Amino acid sequence: MIENISIYELLTLSTILFFIGLYGFLTRKNLITMLMAIELLLNTSVINFVVINKYLYPNMLQGVYFSIFIIAVAAAETALAISIIINLYRLKTSVDIAETETMKY
Repeated sequence: MIENISIYELLTLSTILFFIGLYGFLTRKNLITMLMAIELLLNTSVINFVVINKYLYPNMLQGVYFSIFIIAVAAAETALAISIIINLYRLKTSVDIAETETMKY
């Protein structure tokens, strides 16, 4: 399939990226960096779909279709999250989690 790269190496890379995204989501206090970590988590799932599809079923495109669907959902999620973050910034002039938890409406 892919010359000189095994499925184990690609899945290991995807796993490392997943845990980097998980660590970033759990440790960051800024909403923008948390959003970037969620995007990294979604992109690792896209990598997994494409890699597994390429190695198990090279003539079929279901993994690619799922990947395009995930990318479209991630784009919509990002647009919605950015609009929420912008509104929070206008209210509190900060995008830290600690500031948004104490917000009164």
